[in-house]
Order: sequence, then structure tokens, then C-alpha cells
Amino acid sequence: MLTERHSDADVPGWWRALGLPGLIDLHVHFLPERMERRVWHHFNHGGPLMGEGWKIEYEWPVEERVTRLRELGLRAFPALAYAHRPDMAADLNAWTLDFARRTPGCLPSATFYPEPGAADYVRRALDDGVKIFKVHLQVGGFDPREAALAEIWGLLADAGVPVVVHASSVPVPGGWIGPEPIGEVLRRHPRLRVVIAHLGMPEYGPFFELARTYERVALDTTMAFTDFAERGMHFPAKLRPALRDLGLAGKVVLGSDFPTIPHPYAHQLHALDRLDLGDEWLRAVCWSNGLAMI
Repeated sequence: MLTERHSDADVPGWWRALGLPGLIDLHVHFLPERMERRVWHHFNHGGPLMGEGWKIEYEWPVEERVTRLRELGLRAFPALAYAHRPDMAADLNAWTLDFARRTPGCLPSATFYPEPGAADYVRRALDDGVKIFKVHLQVGGFDPREAALAEIWGLLADAGVPVVVHASSVPVPGGWIGPEPIGEVLRRHPRLRVVIAHLGMPEYGPFFELARTYERVALDTTMAFTDFAERGMHFPAKLRPALRDLGLAGKVVLGSDFPTIPHPYAHQLHALDRLDLGDEWLRAVCWSNGLAMI
């Protein structure tokens, strides 16, 4: 068991004790340098979407961050980027694909935005081998039910490629967030493989219901159960049985938000470990569920 006395250096011993070959984390970010600096400034200083912000644990050069992920034992991770305005997504996709090609273990990833030509660059991304997409409805400020996205949701449903969707009201309410907008997309595209970021915190219950209802909907653990999240977005005890069942059914995957987190990576794993849901659950969440999606 990992405890607060353990550091990142102890993580490989933890997953080896579970009988795992490593970890698969489906919520990791690497961004073009200029964009990354802006994101880090936002998190460090707060702002309209962040409140007071927080001190970033891994505000390091990119090579050191990649090295740390290898030291932790991550065998697969994406470089999730997301567009917040038109004429941005295609360039981001070119960057993330190049980053994946030159970074062992990095999954090819992409994003999209409701704009002319979006379906075309999503098709190109799929042809280029993209394994996972990311959209952030809060930062992007768009409605997932927009007509411009209908073809894209259909393409992704047919391809079976997961899309990590930030659809909840963390860090602050606003935009087309909450379970209803993305829930309506799922009613139209029930085979869509959506991964709800952050377990849908703080609207855990309604997003858990989406995971129970739709065969391909899952949730990622990003920052959930950590001390930081529990202070303001406590996970309800009544959902623990559902959390265990969904994890064992392949519907909960490891996510961390590395590097832009206010705690060591080891703490995310400690937060999962102290749930005491069993080694089988941890093996599923930290390895096999993610492997099955990519």
C-alpha cells in the first residue's frame, strides 16, 4: 500500500506488488511550449475558470516530465490538447501527433472544435492512427449538441476511439456542462466511447448514471479522491459500491492530469489505494481497463 510517506520513487514497487507490468494513464497533458506557459500561468495565478489556482507540482522542462513518467512506470499516456477557439485544433493535432511519434509510450491524440472542416481533420487524425481525443466543454465554451459536431460524434462512435470529455462544472460552473448536454449526444450516438473526466466531479451521481446506461461510457479518476478534491468535492459514500462495480466492469480508468497537479503523482495512486476496493479493482483501473480502450 502506498502511504503519504511514500514518494514517486516508490510507485513502481506498488504496481509490481499488484502484479502489473506498469500503469496506463489516459489523462496526461503535453502542449506546445507557448500554450503550455499560458496554461501554467493560469493555474499558478488563478483566474475566471480557476479561482485562486494552485502551485503546479511538475512545472518542469518537457524532457524531465517524460523521464518522470517513465520512472513512474507509465507504459501508455496521451499528450491531451484541446481547442478553445476556431482555427486551432488542426495545428494542435499536428503537434500532438508529432510529439507522440518522437516520445515512446505516448499515444497519438487529437482534439476538435465546432467549425467548418472539423470533420475533415478528424478523419485525417483517425487515418493517422489517433488513439484518443480530448474536448473541454467548459474551456472550449461550446455545446456538444451543435450540428457541426454531429458528423464527428458519428465518426468516433463508428471508430470506437475514446474521447475524454470534460463535461462537469469543476473548477467552476459555466458553459454547456453537466450531464444533460453530453447525455443528449449519447442518446443520439449510444455507441460513442466517452470517458468522463474527473469522474464528473462534483456531479458524480448523474455521470455515474451515464456510465451505467451506455455500454461504452467510462469515467477517469483524474484528481478524484485526492486531498485537494475531497476538501471541496467530496465523493459520496453511497456511490462506492457503484464505483467498485463500474471499475470491475471496465468503466473506470486511471487519469492524473499530470503535470498540472497540486500534488505528487504518487498521491493520486495513494488516493485510489486508500479506497480499499481491492487489488482486482486497482489492477483493472490502473491497467486493464485503459488497455482495452487503446
